[in-house]
Amino acid sequence: MKITEHFSALNIGGFQFDPDSPGFVHHHFAGPSNTDRLRAHDFFVFLLFEKGAGFHSIDFVDYPVRPRQIHMLFPGQLHKWDLDESTSGHKLVISKEIFETFSAPLQFSFVRYRNHPVIDLELNAFLNILSEFVQIRKELDNEPVFEKVVHLRSRLITTTVDQQAKRMFEDVTFYQANPILYKFHTLIDEFFKEQKTVMFYADRLNISANYLSILCKREFRVSASYFIQKRVILEAKRLIQSSEKSIKEIAFELGFTDLPYFSHFFKSGTGLSPRQFKTVCAPVKKSPATSMA
Repeated sequence: MKITEHFSALNIGGFQFDPDSPGFVHHHFAGPSNTDRLRAHDFFVFLLFEKGAGFHSIDFVDYPVRPRQIHMLFPGQLHKWDLDESTSGHKLVISKEIFETFSAPLQFSFVRYRNHPVIDLELNAFLNILSEFVQIRKELDNEPVFEKVVHLRSRLITTTVDQQAKRMFEDVTFYQANPILYKFHTLIDEFFKEQKTVMFYADRLNISANYLSILCKREFRVSASYFIQKRVILEAKRLIQSSEKSIKEIAFELGFTDLPYFSHFFKSGTGLSPRQFKTVCAPVKKSPATSMA
């Protein structure tokens, strides 16, 4: 499936995979775009920028957009952007089910890359990835689509990005040498709504809570409980901004039975109460503008 249009015609927020779709969608985008609210989706996205400038906000962090960049959006992440008229590039949307089939062997997980969703590519890596995007676009435009070819080319893109990240970010390779801490972060992603004690995760790792705390202090200079709190607050931010649920409903979804305690928990990590955060981050009304979610 291929779509080539200006940003204004693209609204990935309402996108759904057709039952007969191969699980991949390619867009070529060009032109200015801005969004006034954070958006989320349930699939994985690669964004390859050939040209352009502006910013891309991912999970409440603003990243400057530059040529030869690749941006990664994982299911559940919130994002918005403001891009200028010179912007052009490619988007590859991959269904969550397909992405998970090749993310594990490559150890390409949300845990390792959530702090590095934007990578400035070396020239050769950029050209190689660009070539794969172009070939995927051509293959998706064929009838019938050879899904295995698209799958393999997507894995090549993932492998190249993985290699670039390892060269740029020390903590990407850190977890390979520290499997306990890698597993700790993976468990947090799985259980953070129900379990918020260090003891629970230590038991699952077959180590003592004290030893887990020592590892986190030694390697990250923060407590083990900090990572649990950070993940809960991130999810709270996402729900506050992307759902119609009340603060009370969000608190309950995140495992809090006491609303005042949830508010205190949230404020201790953000400096704002949940209601203040919702107000501060509310979208500003703008004149009509182009958009691609």
